[in-house]
Amino acid sequence: MASPAAPARPIVVVKLGGSVITRKREIERLRPKLLARLAAEVAEGGRSRSVVLLHGAGSFGHPGARRFGLARPPAPGSARAERVRGGAIVATEVRRLHLAVLRALVAAGTAPASLPMAGLARNRAGVLDALDTTPFVAALERALLPVSFGDVVPDLAWDASILSADTIALALVRAMPVGRVVFVSDVPGVLSGPAVGRRTVVPEITEATVAGLRPAPGVADVTGGIRGKAEAMRAIAAAGADAVLISGLTDGALARAIRGESVYGSWAHAGSR
Repeated sequence: MASPAAPARPIVVVKLGGSVITRKREIERLRPKLLARLAAEVAEGGRSRSVVLLHGAGSFGHPGARRFGLARPPAPGSARAERVRGGAIVATEVRRLHLAVLRALVAAGTAPASLPMAGLARNRAGVLDALDTTPFVAALERALLPVSFGDVVPDLAWDASILSADTIALALVRAMPVGRVVFVSDVPGVLSGPAVGRRTVVPEITEATVAGLRPAPGVADVTGGIRGKAEAMRAIAAAGADAVLISGLTDGALARAIRGESVYGSWAHAGSR
């Protein structure tokens, strides 16, 4: 059977970061009011665009993934069963957050279609090896809102490993006619300046920007932190879509970004290198 054609409306991928929908320094703490508002903005922006929604794991997934070492190779002599069980535990915790996201989207008036990565993707030594994007296109054709998330997926070399939502976004851009990817965080963009004191938003992410980034202290993040996100944004731009990092704390910014407006944040524009 032939693969379904992509929908005619522009496609926008939105990634709700774990830092904005959960309290990352507190285990499994949701930010329900903020999640509800962002879900409403997805619904508003989706009136004129086809939206694919991804979300991070935040405080529901990162601590466990770090504890069980799911973002790195198995330690020599480590028990295979322990890693597999750790992966199952983390996957279960992340699905609790996923259900909360789905409920917020339903309450906002959308029709979400849950597409967990564990059944659609596989890694090899922690790197994406294959991802079936057909269910995303099929969901959009049925006027559904495809929703996925950073997940624990089968790994051909390590049994199980983490597939980040940022990597999923890049894979979707490479497989579908995506025009824009909107990363939503708890900061207004990639910040430059001293760790203590006034910092400014970097308007355009360059190779030099990426080289100068360091992980944020005191936060468990197994998906590369802000540097990993900036690298993903540059790869998305090279693949043909605009990518922007905005603050989810600013009312209306997400809806405007989905509609195609120019919003305040850090950008990697299509075709930039």
